Amino acid sequence: MTSGRDEAARAESGPANPAGDESLADAFGAVARQLRDKSAETLAPWDITPAHLRALRTLSRHGTMRLSELSDHLQIAPRTATEVADALQARDLVRRRADPGDRRATLVEVTEHGASVLAEIRAARGTEAGRIFGRLSPADRAELARILSKLRD
Repeated sequence: MTSGRDEAARAESGPANPAGDESLADAFGAVARQLRDKSAETLAPWDITPAHLRALRTLSRHGTMRLSELSDHLQIAPRTATEVADALQARDLVRRRADPGDRRATLVEVTEHGASVLAEIRAARGTEAGRIFGRLSPADRAELARILSKLRD
């Protein structure tokens, strides 16, 4: 009969931990860094940062919104949302216009060019994800997605 402590020690260092003596957090961090680096490399041709991409995807998914709503969706400061919108507008990826319901507020929306660039980025990132996650079997990818979803919630 084994104790909970024995099982925990085995889970940390045994066959269930393919990294051997590398901790789960270290392994997760290494994969996250690899994903971030590959993402930055993939986004470079469009001169877009991951933060810009998050904003562009949010606007594409939820439609036209006030800058204050964008900052809420992205969980960033309103000033930062303004800076992100400035950067995207400078690349003709979004446009701003006055909110007809409140002239003090500004609406931001994806342009046609922004939608086109977003589609190109999605295709490139799909290829990028395929290279990284393609090493896993379909069952392993499904299990990883399930586990990450559980951790995210």
